[in-house]
Amino acid sequence: MSFEVFALGTGGMQPLPGRFLTSAMVRREGELFLFDCGEGTQVSLKMLDLHWKKIDRIFISHMHADHVTGLPGILMLSSQVDRESPLTIFGPPKLAEYVESSRRILDMYINYEIIVKPVSEGVIVDEPEYTVSAFRLEHTKPCWGYVLQEKMRPGAFHPEAANAAGVPVGPMWGQLQKGQSVTLPDGKVVTPDEVMGPPRKGRKFSYVTDTLYLPGIADFVKDSDLLLCEGMFTADLEETAREKKHMTSAQAGMIARDAHVKKMGLLHYSPRYSNGELKNLARDARAIFPDTILTRDRMSFDIPLED
Repeated sequence: MSFEVFALGTGGMQPLPGRFLTSAMVRREGELFLFDCGEGTQVSLKMLDLHWKKIDRIFISHMHADHVTGLPGILMLSSQVDRESPLTIFGPPKLAEYVESSRRILDMYINYEIIVKPVSEGVIVDEPEYTVSAFRLEHTKPCWGYVLQEKMRPGAFHPEAANAAGVPVGPMWGQLQKGQSVTLPDGKVVTPDEVMGPPRKGRKFSYVTDTLYLPGIADFVKDSDLLLCEGMFTADLEETAREKKHMTSAQAGMIARDAHVKKMGLLHYSPRYSNGELKNLARDARAIFPDTILTRDRMSFDIPLED
């Protein structure tokens, strides 16, 4: 079962050569989820050969230009194919006005349904195998962080236990693996817990950008397999970060450490830092959380299942 994360753009405020504005894509079992849609998103999608036409849902953190300027292009591009399913976009209340005004002023040809849903705290998508949750951040505009988390999976199936219980190889094995009890020809009932191990946790991806450092963020992103988190400034500019309601990379490291995440990828870098200077952001974060990646545009992360 595949679960991949692609950093489409890692810059904040201003696009730079080789550093587009903030955006990330999750590809899970063929479904595509886009988190923010900054300028340059379409270019990275093309370079990575990601099938943008299959984007199922878009999650916008907040209504600042560096997070939404790529959205009109994505909406228009999707009209160039025979899209049958609706596109659902989640975000702050102003998002619906932005989408509607863009359609009207640009006279967009849209041949599919666009559903814009205002975000509230808690679970905003609930599917059989996963959920997407939103939580409040603190920025100069209403801002949201997001968590995509797979639900618990059935435990590992033990064929030797099924054989010992007298379950013949065939459809009954499949029923047990789906959590269903089976009745043998002699009337004996075999339950899933007799032939399967304990439930196994799914994977968790968290996305946090454009916020003051809030210790409580760690509670929402706890135990993430991958946390993409803004690290806009070096530690020496903590006062600047506070004034602009952003975080330093060191503060991102504190969140990752306190949340016991497996890996953190930094993003949303200030344009004041050249590509060579970005190493200083990584240095500050790694001093607190060693498993920090200095994320670059079009970098990908594969999140495997735990056995």
